[in-house]
Amino acid sequence: MTTSSSSTTNYPHGLVIRPLAGPEELDLFLRLTYSLDHELADDLATGRRVPEWMWVALDGDRLLGRLSWWTNAAGGAPEQFDFFDLAPELSEEERAAVGLRLLETATAAVIPAGTQRPEFCRFMPADWREIPETRSLLESVFGALVATGARPLVERLRLEWRPGTPVPEPKGRLEFRPVRDREDLVALMTPVMEGTLDAHGQADLASGLSAREAAELHYDEEFAHYSSPREWWQVAQLPETGEPVGFVVPARNNYHHTIAYIGVLPAHRGHGYIDDILAEGTRILAAADVPRIRAATDLGNVPMAASFARAGYVTFERAINYVWDTPGVAGS
Repeated sequence: MTTSSSSTTNYPHGLVIRPLAGPEELDLFLRLTYSLDHELADDLATGRRVPEWMWVALDGDRLLGRLSWWTNAAGGAPEQFDFFDLAPELSEEERAAVGLRLLETATAAVIPAGTQRPEFCRFMPADWREIPETRSLLESVFGALVATGARPLVERLRLEWRPGTPVPEPKGRLEFRPVRDREDLVALMTPVMEGTLDAHGQADLASGLSAREAAELHYDEEFAHYSSPREWWQVAQLPETGEPVGFVVPARNNYHHTIAYIGVLPAHRGHGYIDDILAEGTRILAAADVPRIRAATDLGNVPMAASFARAGYVTFERAINYVWDTPGVAGS
């Protein structure tokens, strides 16, 4: 699919918006840059990304913008909108026009009319607001999203533990056992979900899902796909009674080892158990000699961010998520 505008002063060859013809055009897509560029070739090879979801805006052979969707497993529908870049040499007005045209043209072709648009996620430097050029480019991207009806959901801290960082020794206050099965973990996730500070969890509940349904969705869409050992997943319990206190899910996703989820049951909050549980999850992955451990938490979840900091995790990036609250009309 190709759309063209008539030639203008700014686009002497005419603005052409189209998907990549195939993996052989990846070099064209890479003329703009983003921190996930190194993942694209493997994503295409594994089917997590397909050329039909990777769109470019061109003036002749000049790349003015690009975007792409992603899915967790080959054959799936687009799950996340995770690439959207506009050429830095464009003026703010040009970026606004190109960005909106590119986004709406691609969305009309990829996302069925009347269905929910996948959430947008963007990784950013931790100090992005203090760098004028970076802030201007990102605000152009965000402006195009807002123009199509999106709103910011949450800004998150992206965290990393690096080999050589000390891991706190066990305090002996808790015992740990492996998660037995799906029901074992979902039953513990459910009460954690009820009082969550996580914006995505809150959005699930606001959409009408029960806490149990939200926990099941989280498990089935994310945890069930992990290929790393299930024995890594741990339930924390009181030594005296075996009563569950919380849990941690150390895992490896498609790209990194990660603390995928961690929680303390509401009845046991306020005792600092989160530090013990996070330390256990970190110990498990550190013992596997992983190159790094990734994690993330909402900017507003101050207690969780503080626990990660005490465990030696550093903030290396931020992420921001935008959502469309209602199904859009493609091409609107």
